Amino acid sequence: MKCIFTLLMTFWGLLLSPVADAALWTITYPRPIDDTDARTEYPIALLKLALEKTGVNYELLPSDRILLTGKALRQLRENREVNVVWSMTDTQREKDLLPIRIPIAKGLIGMRVFVINEEKKDKFAQVKSKGDLLKLTPLQGEEWPDTKILQANGFNVFTVPEFKQAYALLLQGKGDFFPRSVIEITAEMETAGRGSVLQVEPDMALYYPTAMYYFVSKSNPTLARLIETGLEQAIADGSFDDLFLSTHKTLLESLNMDSRRIYTLENPLLPPNTPVGNKQLWYSVVTP
Repeated sequence: MKCIFTLLMTFWGLLLSPVADAALWTITYPRPIDDTDARTEYPIALLKLALEKTGVNYELLPSDRILLTGKALRQLRENREVNVVWSMTDTQREKDLLPIRIPIAKGLIGMRVFVINEEKKDKFAQVKSKGDLLKLTPLQGEEWPDTKILQANGFNVFTVPEFKQAYALLLQGKGDFFPRSVIEITAEMETAGRGSVLQVEPDMALYYPTAMYYFVSKSNPTLARLIETGLEQAIADGSFDDLFLSTHKTLLESLNMDSRRIYTLENPLLPPNTPVGNKQLWYSVVTP
């Protein structure tokens, strides 16, 4: 009997050992338009950090073809081509997919500064209120939640299929401004805006409460739990914030966020389960 018990304990020990975790997890994310797109570096680095915290054996690969966000989310919903996408949340996306409700950019996806054509800088110098700003035309993506948020707050939005086209239109003098997240704008201006008449408007910003999450298919709750567990461990040991600050703090300082007039908007698309009460998950931005 003792021998049988020993054999059983050995068997269960093998199941729970690192050998049992040796199965390879292949995790595929959307390939960006440009392999040098610096905006993907932080989400990929954070995803790697989370997976490493769990101790699983994994490989992280881009999809075989370029997938813009809208297409990537549709493919994810059908469990095709990709099995994880990071994107700004809204109520519809949380109905279609399984969100991991830890804001990977700590809410900064909703803090927007403006790319403008320098020929229109005098027009922005005359903006003294949110009402003045509403008279100007922002550019946004056709399938972005931001577009609906801006429209709900009274803006007349000019939409484009993808972000590079917004920069092209600004160069042509069409539209007035392109609101970009503080975590996106620096990398974009180094490429799309370099050597052009485009500039970052220096005095204002928009803010609306929102979150960027990792999403997985509803048919893949095991992967969701794996990523969530890794993120929670990274939050607990401080490595999440270390990565976040090393990536974004200098960028925020360069944008002089402390001295900007920040106009706050309502977000009617904010899902009710957004963890707005957990202050640990958000980067504090003081608005006037």
